[in-house]
Amino acid sequence: MITERSYTVEPWAVRETSLDLDLLAQSESVFALSNGHVGWRGNLDEGEPHGLPGAYLNGVYELHPLPYAEAGYGYPESGQTAINVTNGKVLRLLVDDEPFDLRYGRLVSHERTLDLRRGVLERVCEWTSPAGTTIRVRSTRLVSLTQRAIAAVAYEVEPVGCRARVVIQSELVANESLPDPNGDPRAARALKSPLEPEEDLASGPRLRLVHRTRRSGLRVAVAADHRVEGPERTTSSESNVDVARFTVTSVLEPGQRLRVEKLVAHGWSGARSRPAMSDQVEAALAAADHSGWQGLLDEQRAYLDDFWAAADVEVDGDEEIQQAVRFALFHVLQAGARAEQRAIPAKGLTGSGYDGHAFWDTEMFVLPLLTYTAPSAVSEALRWRQNTLDAARERAAQLGLRGAAFPWRTIEGQEGSAYWPAGTAAFHVNADIADAVVRYVAATGDVAFERETGLELLVETARLWRSLGHHDSTGAFHIDGVTGPDEYSAVCDDNTYTNLMARQNLLAAADAAERHREQAARLGVDDEETATWRDAAAAMNIPYNDELGVHEQHAGFTRYQRWDFAGTRADQYPLMLHFPYFDLYRKQVIKQADLVLAMYTCDGFFDEEHIARNFAYYEPLTVRDSSLSACVQAVVAARAGHMRLAYAYTAEAALMDLADLEHNTRDGLHIASLAGTWTALVAGFGGMRREGESLRFAPRLPEHFSRLAFHLRLRESCLRVEIGPEKAVYTLLSGPPLTIRHHGEEVTLSTDSPTVRAVPPAPRRSEPEQPQHRAPNAR
Repeated sequence: MITERSYTVEPWAVRETSLDLDLLAQSESVFALSNGHVGWRGNLDEGEPHGLPGAYLNGVYELHPLPYAEAGYGYPESGQTAINVTNGKVLRLLVDDEPFDLRYGRLVSHERTLDLRRGVLERVCEWTSPAGTTIRVRSTRLVSLTQRAIAAVAYEVEPVGCRARVVIQSELVANESLPDPNGDPRAARALKSPLEPEEDLASGPRLRLVHRTRRSGLRVAVAADHRVEGPERTTSSESNVDVARFTVTSVLEPGQRLRVEKLVAHGWSGARSRPAMSDQVEAALAAADHSGWQGLLDEQRAYLDDFWAAADVEVDGDEEIQQAVRFALFHVLQAGARAEQRAIPAKGLTGSGYDGHAFWDTEMFVLPLLTYTAPSAVSEALRWRQNTLDAARERAAQLGLRGAAFPWRTIEGQEGSAYWPAGTAAFHVNADIADAVVRYVAATGDVAFERETGLELLVETARLWRSLGHHDSTGAFHIDGVTGPDEYSAVCDDNTYTNLMARQNLLAAADAAERHREQAARLGVDDEETATWRDAAAAMNIPYNDELGVHEQHAGFTRYQRWDFAGTRADQYPLMLHFPYFDLYRKQVIKQADLVLAMYTCDGFFDEEHIARNFAYYEPLTVRDSSLSACVQAVVAARAGHMRLAYAYTAEAALMDLADLEHNTRDGLHIASLAGTWTALVAGFGGMRREGESLRFAPRLPEHFSRLAFHLRLRESCLRVEIGPEKAVYTLLSGPPLTIRHHGEEVTLSTDSPTVRAVPPAPRRSEPEQPQHRAPNAR
């Protein structure tokens, strides 16, 4: 953990006021810019020094072999890894023939600022070369949220105190040298220089490179155009197979500036020809040229103004959490805003962690936030799932099941996990997708989406559950041999989270099929099939320990021996790096919220007393070796009345990346944990839950907050909820009258005036303890 905060605390920006090369990789993730299609890590403009170079196009990957000591039926044969595509953000600088490299000379000052309202990364630095020439460099970078293919940089140089000859080399660079991706040398060989050249062009200020991946056969095109301002100068351009370069040379007097504005267009396809891809990026450049640099800035600000007006969260009483939740909202928006029928990876497009794969956390952590703040991104993410249905059906058939078995981790739709117990066996991903469909339709009223996309996803996932589970001799329905969210408990029977989510999935599919009978009939659904879904849902077995009065995480879990927490040292976490999975699987120890997650996502199944008892039982077993856990524990702790603990977990989720709590922010941001910051505040302290097509709230604040306010989109309405220690104010900012619930009371809101309700005190309960060494660790 970074013991001293690396960034100043301010409400609308993340600012780094000095450069620490040891923390460069972390800052590259924090300062990454993306729109869900194009991603640029926050590397220095000059390209070096760097922690991890990164330029990504969502969906561009290379294939590599998966390692197995022994072959087995149904094992995935190859893995997919997101690759570093052609880097268009490089602008190298020479000062009196010396490279501007911050490892040499003297760095007088250096500041970078991520502006969350304008959507830009700004940099200003002053540097003295080894020969004594001092210059000031300013740059502004953006990845456009309005023009999907475009990223841009404005780069400006001026001498300080004396004349300087400067050369700016603006480049497109393919096949940059990268650290080995993992310990498998076969994967490293497959991913080294993955782009094969097809075209290079340099014509005046215009550059273009076209490549194709060796194994996956994806064509990538990147082009750049430049506008130069400054005193008398000369320019030239050149290209080869992996580099295209535009060079500007000038002699600057003190007070003069040389400015280069660089527009970069990106495109990829698995089907389009090389000429078509070249034309595509040239057309995108033409559109960006028409807007110009200032036009792109203005469009970016207008887009974000609209977003913040209906998404902002305000926190009084904790400046760090205020900054963190806006940082989180910004990065989650970046991850999905223009993904457009592509996945939202676990790291977004901020780094290469998890090989660029998407997991179940997209549907269960990221999409809830986007559903109520930027719903168009949700429909696109779910259409991507629909587009991968053929691969999911094929996987189900391979496993001897009906319907669709969606992958645990993937880029293109095929299963990418080589570890069966924590991969394929985690069938709950199918119910997570169904849950996202139901949530989106309820929040937006998008009937066309439900009919054309949602229904098919619900039907195929319901078929999976019906074929995966079985009725026993008493009629109870069981789902055996599955892995729930907790990866320290694998291949278990009747995982409560899985069974409850599957039950919701089955009922939602039956309801949707009845609403859209014609479309359901085309999918082969009839009344008999929907009846079997309802029967299975009604008979779903939910394991319960009568003696303890708690629900079991899975059948028999409470019978297991407890993990020896007292004998486990602090440096032995995370446990999976120091103990065999065999030992973890047969003990009561929990990597991340599982039964506790079920009490959030399926909270209508649990009464207040069971929530309190279950939380008290599972909290001392949960070690949070996953970044997905703290936010869930915050929500349920707040529901159980443990407000201090809920606050501590909220802080942990909020500062996961800004404080590098898991020591791996260098690999990319934890997008789901960032989204979890919003969840902890809105669902935890706001007590928000979906109730049919509306929402209910049970707000309560921790003592550290004096005020919490948040905004939500719901159908045609925009709602603002403001919570104080003693009252909550509901303001319908726009839209028709809206009926909600406040602590069980039905309340109808209108735009005429705000509605005020009292906030009851939290119940008083003894606070449960955490495993030794595993108390919340943000502060």
